[in-house]
Amino acid sequence: MDVLLALSRLIDRINEAIGKSVAWLILIAIFVSAVNASVRKLFNTSSNAWLELQWYLYGAAFMLAAAYTLKQNEHIRIDIVYGRWSRRTQHWIDLFGHVVFLMPFVLLMTWFFAPYALQSFRSQEVSTNAGGLIIWPAKTLLLIGFAQLSLQGVSEIIKKIAVMRGLIEDPHPFVSAHAAAEREGEALVSEIRK
Repeated sequence: MDVLLALSRLIDRINEAIGKSVAWLILIAIFVSAVNASVRKLFNTSSNAWLELQWYLYGAAFMLAAAYTLKQNEHIRIDIVYGRWSRRTQHWIDLFGHVVFLMPFVLLMTWFFAPYALQSFRSQEVSTNAGGLIIWPAKTLLLIGFAQLSLQGVSEIIKKIAVMRGLIEDPHPFVSAHAAAEREGEALVSEIRK
């Protein structure tokens, strides 16, 4: 299990570095959007390349940060139902969800995107819009994003089993939205009193 936990830590470090670095893509996309809108209003001209660049940047940020989101346990979950169970049951629910739902989906998407991205690269696929960008980088980002998510799914399964066996501490102890709001309120009150 030590080797698997070491693998999990490596995957976590890689996806955390990528996830934190792609946050800058949102800022760049906002800048591109603002410049594109200004040019369109001031000079009554536009470019499909600038519009597509915005889409690529937002898509890259979304796909490349998905694994980091899973690692941080910030993915969507129905806390109202989930929070009613014991922590042990929650671990079983998470493990079941990762093995039965997440992994088959991300592995299938990775499997199907590999030839899709490769074919696009080989043909140097270009947008059908006039003045559009090349498409293969966007398709490659889809492949990379799903591959990252596949690896992070493996990491999460390893960590979940290790937590359930008592080998490591729970990296994300469950806190309900209500309890989190109470903690935040208490922190604000104590900060005001200082």
